[in-house]
Amino acid sequence: MSSCKHATALMSQKQDRKLTFKEQSWLMTHLALCHNCRRCNKQFELLDKACEQRRETLEKADQ
Repeated sequence: MSSCKHATALMSQKQDRKLTFKEQSWLMTHLALCHNCRRCNKQFELLDKACEQRRETLEKADQ
């Protein structure tokens, strides 16, 4: 598996579970070296934030 494919797989998994220390360390090292993966990671973070805001909005509407 190429490094960037592995990195994006970990970024995706990070949305669903806590990464192990080894996975987190590997990903942080890769992100420090790879501009494209940093951009991808930022997009994952923005999507996660948008989903969280949507969940909060729906929860408030149910109350």
